Amino acid sequence: MSLLDEVTHRTVDLGEVRLHYVEEGHGPLVVLLHGFPEFWYSWRHQIPALAHAGFRVVAVDQRGYGGSDKPRRWQDYRIETLAGDIAALIAALGEERAHVVGHDWGAAVAWMTATLHPERVDRLAALNVPHPARMFEGLRTPQQLAKSWYMFFFQLPWLPETLFTRGGRRALQGAYRDARPGAFTDEDLDRYADALLAPGAMKAAIDWYRAALRRDPRRTTGQMGPIEAETLVIWGERDRFLGAELAEPPAKLVPHARVVRLPDASHWVQHDAPEEVNRLLVEHLRGGAAA
Repeated sequence: MSLLDEVTHRTVDLGEVRLHYVEEGHGPLVVLLHGFPEFWYSWRHQIPALAHAGFRVVAVDQRGYGGSDKPRRWQDYRIETLAGDIAALIAALGEERAHVVGHDWGAAVAWMTATLHPERVDRLAALNVPHPARMFEGLRTPQQLAKSWYMFFFQLPWLPETLFTRGGRRALQGAYRDARPGAFTDEDLDRYADALLAPGAMKAAIDWYRAALRRDPRRTTGQMGPIEAETLVIWGERDRFLGAELAEPPAKLVPHARVVRLPDASHWVQHDAPEEVNRLLVEHLRGGAAA
């Protein structure tokens, strides 16, 4: 029996959008947030491990992805709105607070949820995306600008989604080319391609980037007070999209942070090193040392 057969699929109506998620396990709530170009299946290695460790695990398709609603305007994907979705989701699941874990764009949403809705976040974990203040610092350097060229390409109208759609699975293989051999099977890539090529999905995914860069970053960082949640940053150091120097969050904004670097993992750290990532997450979410 595959993971797709074991998990329970549900939807929740948050008013503005309906989100699809999968659920497994019982215990303290852990919300898993995927990034680009994935969906809940990004956490296929972590869902059973965390459920077995005694957590109620919810891996959500964020707005624009998978089985969730796909608003048509780029303005509907502002980071504050995305964080609001997660705060509302936690409440809709009948919980006051949850552990929040994110990778890539999901980590950006996790950072912002802990900032804007601290009452909803117990422990925080971010995988291979830095705190927003550190990210904006990085984008002022030539080195990071060169790595992030695609973010600016995605600002063009219609062309990025057209090229990505035509590229199909081949485009996905290019995104994952730095992952460890075997980290993604042909079946995995087919699932990602099917989800991303669904009507409206490609444009929605790229609209996340449009919403991020079509505003003054000072408006975002200006809202950011300290995150009091215990925070774990897991960083695959072979990340070709983000410089390893970005991993350390600002101490004044994240005073309770621990950074664990995995030198042999790429940006796709939870796929490259699933057992190590699972161990670190379980220890962190249980309140132990993640060293």
